[in-house]
Amino acid sequence: MKAAKSRVTIVHADGPTAVFCAGKKKPPEREHCGWVEGTADEVICLDFALDQGDLKERLQEIKACCPAELLRLKEYLSDGEEIRIWYSNAPYARCGFYHLCSVLRKYKNQVWTVRLPEARVYADHTVSYSNWGEVAAEEFAGFLPGAEALSPQELRRYDALWQELVEDGSLLRAVVNNRVVGVPEDFYDFLIWKRLTGTPIKEARLIGDLLGCYPIGLGDAWYAGRINRLIADGKIRVVEDEFQREYARVICANDEP
Repeated sequence: MKAAKSRVTIVHADGPTAVFCAGKKKPPEREHCGWVEGTADEVICLDFALDQGDLKERLQEIKACCPAELLRLKEYLSDGEEIRIWYSNAPYARCGFYHLCSVLRKYKNQVWTVRLPEARVYADHTVSYSNWGEVAAEEFAGFLPGAEALSPQELRRYDALWQELVEDGSLLRAVVNNRVVGVPEDFYDFLIWKRLTGTPIKEARLIGDLLGCYPIGLGDAWYAGRINRLIADGKIRVVEDEFQREYARVICANDEP
């Protein structure tokens, strides 16, 4: 997003973009949709990962440490600035959106939302998205026509949904039938079992497969934590251990009773 507001395009094949080139000699062509007005300094990222952990504890932590980005947002709000929220259907983004609505309820500022669609159709191809991190900087402006004003009634509704999640007490939240709900910690374990068998595999490779095959907004740390729990429960066996290098160890499903 900051790059989308900076009017600078980085296309060096030997730089960071090369990670996404899959061996190609140059980065893939992108449709340029213009630039988002304003400056990169106006971008605020509230990356609290509120889809995981005890929400009451997390909110106490946020209140105690007063993140600089949240303080910046409140300064903009106090100055009467309009706010545009970019969010997706990923659990962490939806939870962050609901939390933000609970903050915005105290203000009278104009609020706009831009929700990432599941896919976008171009002239000769279709691109699917799971979060805004998959969108190139020069494409952001193309989503602006889909911006919608957020009414006070909608703010109250999303704030109410947020309060329900806080009171739910679950340690994990997921999007089910387009609604964010609290779920058990083993909710996503079935994905691990889809990729892990009795054949030994490096943990890093397994997690990479999970992230690539199921782009649902979970990070590698979540899968690593669940794998550790399944090892402790005796459901996954460590074939080759690596001292202090968990991702390098070799694991497999434990078929023994």
